[in-house]
Amino acid sequence: MSSKQKDFLKELGSWVIYILFIIGVTYFIITFVGQRTKVDGSSMETTLSNGDNLIVDKISYRFRDPERYDIIVFPYRYAENTYYIKRIIGMPGEKVQIIDGEVYIDDELLGENYGAEVMVNPGIAAQPIVLGEDEYFVLGDNRNHSSDSRDPSVGILKREDLIGRAWVRIYPFNKMEVIAHE
Repeated sequence: MSSKQKDFLKELGSWVIYILFIIGVTYFIITFVGQRTKVDGSSMETTLSNGDNLIVDKISYRFRDPERYDIIVFPYRYAENTYYIKRIIGMPGEKVQIIDGEVYIDDELLGENYGAEVMVNPGIAAQPIVLGEDEYFVLGDNRNHSSDSRDPSVGILKREDLIGRAWVRIYPFNKMEVIAHE
């Protein structure tokens, strides 16, 4: 084998190792750190809009518990590759109920103002719901146009269902920002 052939094989081997390294790092980041997701629909208006592209932080819930008002991403259980984006309202161990369009936690008015209007349909939360030790009740900010924990098809989420929290809006560029959760 000539010197040129050896140099070529050495260069080719370097490129193969480099490409495999990049693929490995990308896989690690997408699996354990963050992923891009796109908002489809108006259920989180005015906080997030249809077509917004987000980076979801998949690592922080490995080190801390989710908090009330976190905007989270979770898979829709009846459709593959479909993810919902909602806001955590009810926390583990709490009693959640919607009365006259208002959210009550442990019989006290929550008093949050993420919903743009009074909820017309309390869904399953018309009756008190006591959350288990790893359960969360979520709502979309556009309450009257959101499939969320009030709907039996979404229901109460378990901790293991939470993929992560919305972290950064990356598109559209004029709205690029770190997402506020409080």
